[in-house]
Amino acid sequence: QVQLVESGGGLVQAGGSLRLSCAASGSIFSNMGWYRQAPGKQRELVAHITSGGHTNYLDAVKGRFTISRDNAKNTLHLQMNSLKPEDTAVYYCNAYSVVYGLDYWGQGTQVTVSS
Repeated sequence: QVQLVESGGGLVQAGGSLRLSCAASGSIFSNMGWYRQAPGKQRELVAHITSGGHTNYLDAVKGRFTISRDNAKNTLHLQMNSLKPEDTAVYYCNAYSVVYGLDYWGQGTQVTVSS
């Protein structure tokens, strides 16, 4: 059974930092990423990383967020620095299973940045 379990969300003041983690299990994953969805808005890709470590970022988070992964432990992280109120959203972990040929999603973790 494939599972993605996020942790690390919470409430932080503007300018603060949070580190999100995603524990993936049940498969082998290639591309992985973090998405977010704010109230009334569409879900958007925040950061993406390939199995080889190539990354790309949403322009709005470049220079502030860093995505990383530990392939041996099947974990994904998102270090978020210099947080802004507009970063407030539910953040979702996403991973593509090379075994099942499907995308999987975590349950989401709330990030709230107060001004």
